[in-house]
Amino acid sequence: MSGSRAVPISKSHEESGNQVLAFMIGGDRSGCGKTSITLALGALLAENHKVQTFKAGMDYIDPSYLTAATGRPCRNLDSFVMDAAQIRAIFAHACKGADIAIVEGVRGLYEGADAISDTGSSASIAKILGIPVVLVVNAASITRSAAAIVRGFASFDPDVAIRAVILNNVMGKRHAEKAVGAIEHFCEIPVIGTIPRSDEMVLTMRHLGLVPFLEGQGSGEFRKRIEGITGRIREHVSVGRLLSAASATPLPPDPRLFAGRETDVTVAVAQDEAFNFYYSDLFDLLPALGAGVVTFSPVHDRLPETDGIIIGGGYPELFLGQLEGNDPMREALAEVSRNGVPIYGECGGLMYLTDRIVLGKGWQGEPDEQSGEMCGVFSGETRMPARRVVSYVEGSCTGGPLGEGCFRGHEFHYSDVRLAGDTRYVYRLTRGVGISDSLDGAVVNETLGSYTHLHPVSSREMFSHFVERCRKNR
Repeated sequence: MSGSRAVPISKSHEESGNQVLAFMIGGDRSGCGKTSITLALGALLAENHKVQTFKAGMDYIDPSYLTAATGRPCRNLDSFVMDAAQIRAIFAHACKGADIAIVEGVRGLYEGADAISDTGSSASIAKILGIPVVLVVNAASITRSAAAIVRGFASFDPDVAIRAVILNNVMGKRHAEKAVGAIEHFCEIPVIGTIPRSDEMVLTMRHLGLVPFLEGQGSGEFRKRIEGITGRIREHVSVGRLLSAASATPLPPDPRLFAGRETDVTVAVAQDEAFNFYYSDLFDLLPALGAGVVTFSPVHDRLPETDGIIIGGGYPELFLGQLEGNDPMREALAEVSRNGVPIYGECGGLMYLTDRIVLGKGWQGEPDEQSGEMCGVFSGETRMPARRVVSYVEGSCTGGPLGEGCFRGHEFHYSDVRLAGDTRYVYRLTRGVGISDSLDGAVVNETLGSYTHLHPVSSREMFSHFVERCRKNR
């Protein structure tokens, strides 16, 4: 099967501003190759069309690749964290000006927050948006059994429309013919791609997932790998048949999701190779709340003049020397925290705000323990490695710079933050681990640090309260 460089979309569709051609790339399991396939399809379609991508689930790294592939900010959709109205509003807002929308699924198509309901699953997003699914199946070592997998997925939930299949990890022409024949005979679902098994299809991994695009984009080998993946998908997947499997999805009227006020305060957002875990909606929401956004690098810069600071997640443990060496930045953050400037640190940001980060013996192959002095806003230290935590989070906030209210979010970390015994916590978790014993959201002065990652749309009121604190503390 071969890809198509230029696949026309009907004139009536291109002239319609209230619909988009949409589909989801779902998987039969984690590791089936859907991220690489979605990345390449986004890049191929973006050669001739305006493509908007989405990622199911709370994830930062896959969206960074999809953003780079299409030139439009990828958005996250998660039915555990967001309600259906929020998901539709984000979809409609992001699709303005686009003619194709691609949603990359998370894990297996039906994996969710628990075993019984589909909340948090890729399937739930497909149903909420009313879009069809192209199912990626890891076909390694199976032929006729691939048909049983596809039939099971197709019949499991009749409200999920599986319109096409892509087989990955195929071992030769005969393997492909048998698997395709079985699926199309027993399932009557077209197979639009058979991708040979190749190490080139694997993106670089790390202890919490892929290497962020922002960190690796300068590497010639990194760019070459992405180009190789795209070339393979062009050769082995029919883009024309893919678009035939998509559906013209109506968009609701402009939800004015990010309509707001004129900006009268400034929020500085840390964004560099060490800190880059942000949801794209944050950079729309803050201006809607009246906050202009400036970005800065804790690795390279000095702290800009600002009314509030957000330090997102990332991999500060990989940049200990550079972060420790930027004394003016660390000292400035400690000072503005003492002076009551609102600061919000998530995960990597929390780690950076502790006294130090300590890496145990054997970490990244180093024979001796390593440590780096950080900002010292929170009394205590971060130690790595620790138990790997990947979980949905649910709880309530009882005060601090993000105000009071209930929230849902996500935590993923491989570190252990150990704070002083008298630390004040304002998050009480009914689901999730947090910093200590289901306590999260450490607060000192107007600084809050947490392992919980919040989505700006579902936690709009908390971010609104943060901006209001910035306004009051100017």
